[in-house]
Amino acid sequence: MITIEQMGSSKAPKGTTSRQVTLEEMAHIRSELERVLADIYDKGRDTVRQATSNSEQFADPADRASSEELNSIVFRLRDREHKMIRKIRQALKRMENGEYGICEDCGEHITPARLMARPVTTLCLTCKTEQEIEESLRQDRSTL
Repeated sequence: MITIEQMGSSKAPKGTTSRQVTLEEMAHIRSELERVLADIYDKGRDTVRQATSNSEQFADPADRASSEELNSIVFRLRDREHKMIRKIRQALKRMENGEYGICEDCGEHITPARLMARPVTTLCLTCKTEQEIEESLRQDRSTL
């Protein structure tokens, strides 16, 4: 467990040294990112196709409202996926540039386990934890 005192340093606490992701792990992560990207594009095309072909007329206002609410939910999901597309493209670009798996805050290697769990991450676990603690403290202060 990381203590608050350890969070004061931008380096990983003692005993949490990490290794660089291997080429095999990198290839697996790249493949997974490309698969997710293709899935998102397919869903987006399906949504556009359904939206342009859906010319249903509803006699009942409640049916129309339900349909519009469903469409709203689908479009919010597509918006979230659009944000994920940007993160995936950035991760793939970092791979091309040789910067993938390096924490953008402290410059240490991000553990392969973290990269496998969250391939678009740009922060090591230590820096992400520190960021979340700072955000939590800011929220606590703003509610006072």
